[in-house]
Amino acid sequence: MEYGKTETDKPENPPIDLRVVPTARGDLIISLAFGPNTYKANVEQMQGNYSHNSRNLGSHPKFTFNPATTFQSLDEIAYDFENDAKPKIFDPRWLQAGTIVRTPEGVFTNTQETNDAELRKMLAKVKKVNGIYLINDKIAYVPYKSFTRGVQEADDFVEGGLARALEHSKGKRAENLAKILKSYNRGVKVWGFEPTDKPVSMVVSLGSGGGADSDGLGVGGYGWSGSDGGFAFGVPDFVAEGSGAEKIIIYSTRPK
Repeated sequence: MEYGKTETDKPENPPIDLRVVPTARGDLIISLAFGPNTYKANVEQMQGNYSHNSRNLGSHPKFTFNPATTFQSLDEIAYDFENDAKPKIFDPRWLQAGTIVRTPEGVFTNTQETNDAELRKMLAKVKKVNGIYLINDKIAYVPYKSFTRGVQEADDFVEGGLARALEHSKGKRAENLAKILKSYNRGVKVWGFEPTDKPVSMVVSLGSGGGADSDGLGVGGYGWSGSDGGFAFGVPDFVAEGSGAEKIIIYSTRPK
């Protein structure tokens, strides 16, 4: 035995904090915000190798992140929005909530598929749920006629098709966005969701400064993957393997 100072082995991959958020779908394990950078750069950073070790989560010496879906992003930021996400993400920058594809007739969420034939296959035999199409447990489709563009009241927005598609909600309201909008005195401004000549992959972004004046929520569908600086979230790839999220008691603050 060697006597004297004993050093703990350093992890092979950079350690990273994780956050656990209670949601209607169950507890969500998610990263702190990556950024501020372009969505493309944030996703590239997610795809590096990381490590995490805690009493309840156990040891994960090597894992990477998958970009959060729009509804996972909204689950995350709705938790303590007024004191956390609003001052640290929404007021100074933008939340890059996830990918969308704008088409001549409507908007697909959480996909980058731009082949028109493949998109039409997705809609085959899918039934409409309160005006939107929930294609699977990730992708939704919303016709333009099911939501209003431009400045609108909070209730009109959360009951519209776009908000419910972003939340992947079967209900008649987008509850996380309704919770978020309690922190704004004015309404919502929806822009960048005009019909396109052909399917185009974009990034949907949310931030302060929309609505009837500067104290409203802005929801933009104009973002390119390589433009505009903002924050994005990632979900650890080990979550899909079954992580026992309900046992985790790790809560971390956002970067300044």
